[in-house]
Amino acid sequence: MNPATSRHGRTQTSDRFCRLRLRTAIALIATALAGFAAIPAAQAATGGASGYEAAAPAGEEVAFGPMRYGGASWYGPGLWGRSTACGAVLRPTTIGVAHKTLPCGTMVRFTYEGRTVTAPVIDRGPYIKGRAWDLTAAASEAIGLESVGVARVGYQVAVEYARP
Repeated sequence: MNPATSRHGRTQTSDRFCRLRLRTAIALIATALAGFAAIPAAQAATGGASGYEAAAPAGEEVAFGPMRYGGASWYGPGLWGRSTACGAVLRPTTIGVAHKTLPCGTMVRFTYEGRTVTAPVIDRGPYIKGRAWDLTAAASEAIGLESVGVARVGYQVAVEYARP
C-alpha cells in the first residue's frame, strides 16, 4: 500500500475532504434538529398560530394594542385564485393582509382617513422598502386605500381575547 493512500484506496487529501464533508453534514443536521426543537416554543409564544386560523373563537372579542403607523399598499388582481402563504385562496372578496413576521391568523385593525377594517394575516410580504403591510384588494377598498395605492396607515395588532 502506498503511504499517500488510505486503506480505502483514497489519497490522504480526499480522506480529509470526506471527513470535512461528514462534519459539515453532522453540523447541518444538528442545526436542523435544534430548529425543530424550537417549534413548540414558538407555537406556545404565538398561541399555536402556525397556519391559517380564525383569530378569535366565536363569542369573544379581540383586544388590540396601541395605535402605530406604517407604510401600506394593496395587492390582488394578478394573484386571484392562488393560495397565500397561510393557506387561504386569494379572491376579490378576501379580507386579509400580508406581513413578514406576524403569525398567520393574527388580527390587525387598520385605519385610514377615518375608515377602519379588521383583517387577519393571511400572507407574507411586502418585500418593498418602506412598506410594512400589503392589504388585499377588498381590505384596501374598505378603508379607501385602493385609489391611492400606497399610503401611511394606522394599525393595531390584536393582543388578547376579551370576553364581552
